[in-house]
Amino acid sequence: MAASLSHFPSSASPPRFSFAKLFSPSPAPNPNPATSTSSPKTLDLTLNPSSIALEQLRTSPRSPLPPPRPSPLLSATSPGPISPYFIRVLCNNSVWEVVNGFDLVYFDNAATSQKPSGVLKVLDEYYQSYNSNVHRGIHYLSAKATDAYEGARNKVAAFINASERREIVFTRNATEAINLVAYSWGLSNLKSEDEILLTVAEHHSAIVPWQIVAQKTGATLKYVNLTKEEVPDLQQLKESLSNKTQIVIIHHVSNTLGSALPIEEITALSHRVGAKVLVDACQSVPHMVVDVQKLDADFLVASSHKMCGPTGIGFLYGKSELLSSMPPFLGGGEMIADVFHDYSTYAEPPSRFEAGTPAIGEAIGLGAAIDYLSNIGMQRIHDYEKELANYLYDSLCSIPKVHIYGPAPSEISHRAPLCSFNVENIHPTDIATFIDEQYGVAIRSGHHCAQLLHRALGVNASARASLHFYNTKKEVDIFIQALKETIDFFTSIH
Repeated sequence: MAASLSHFPSSASPPRFSFAKLFSPSPAPNPNPATSTSSPKTLDLTLNPSSIALEQLRTSPRSPLPPPRPSPLLSATSPGPISPYFIRVLCNNSVWEVVNGFDLVYFDNAATSQKPSGVLKVLDEYYQSYNSNVHRGIHYLSAKATDAYEGARNKVAAFINASERREIVFTRNATEAINLVAYSWGLSNLKSEDEILLTVAEHHSAIVPWQIVAQKTGATLKYVNLTKEEVPDLQQLKESLSNKTQIVIIHHVSNTLGSALPIEEITALSHRVGAKVLVDACQSVPHMVVDVQKLDADFLVASSHKMCGPTGIGFLYGKSELLSSMPPFLGGGEMIADVFHDYSTYAEPPSRFEAGTPAIGEAIGLGAAIDYLSNIGMQRIHDYEKELANYLYDSLCSIPKVHIYGPAPSEISHRAPLCSFNVENIHPTDIATFIDEQYGVAIRSGHHCAQLLHRALGVNASARASLHFYNTKKEVDIFIQALKETIDFFTSIH
């Protein structure tokens, strides 16, 4: 979908984004401002004459922040709210400095999270100190790399409370994990007249693989629609389950609606008719305690880069008896037991599904990210983010002509710390572009890999602000003020 940028006057085009500017360390503050030769930071009042309130927010103690110091956030046992100083501890004082002349407000965490310096350090240590292939050598470097790689598997298993480590398969990402189940379990078990049950709110990565499998096997795809509250209709889901249902594909937390589904209830209902359940947990594992044994999910997938880990790696959880019954997804080295001229025998899971040289450094980095999150405490993160989610939702609700998608938060129904929204008569891409280039606020626009959902909502696209535990209410205030002024600007030129 092309961005509609015709609203920008040609004589006053906003400054373009500069990666060099983004990743270059900011100059040290002048201890004596009176002797400074540089011009003070000002807003572009030509495009936005009502920016005084936003400037006051930005020039309050948030900018510049004090030097990094130990934060109570870094202790899993320390009480109290998350410290606003943590943002500097997290990010090495570079990426978070300045975007287009402003302190960056990063509200695109549903797409990817920022990385703690400890994760970057672990990656660097692997490549500089003990870079070697795993499982294949008896020398020191190979043994050390193998220990670290398999140690990361142990950390993932403990993090989601898998019953044993071999239930964790490393994949390239959550998308590959879903494809693994679709091609290995799906092609082996589905046949004509079988049914695959999904909701219209699923991510494309949870839909497209099953469309391909359905075309190959003759199975039927069935979709659960939304209620008037804009959440998947659980009553329709219950009524759609039958002895024809072989697998239910369901998200734990929606990347667009911000709603969480009762997975324990869904798995219990599905298992009564003999159906397996695959849970897309990409938006839940980074934000809350996830216990696969309690959920009783047959399969669960998540991605490292959304949980403060590196890109290029995710994982599949599968019950051991299911993984043992499944054929390989890819063929090659590592996944074999013995190779003969006309056939091969295969290793036990998880090796059976990890053909070739794996993403060793990335797995080790994921392990470091899990250490980091665990040290903070996932329940602590979740409690803080519930408060942040409510603050974001209420703040957006205060702006006229803004429609937020998904359910309102309540005592029994908590929203994830994200809001997808539209503003009447303003394209979401115009909002996302303008708010980035004029205010340094990073949000996302588009269909968020959920076109079926957007069609069900009656729109083609939406803007999305998504937060993580290192964001603050003060940043929400900056975002809200910037959004108000963005709306004022586009309203004034219509």
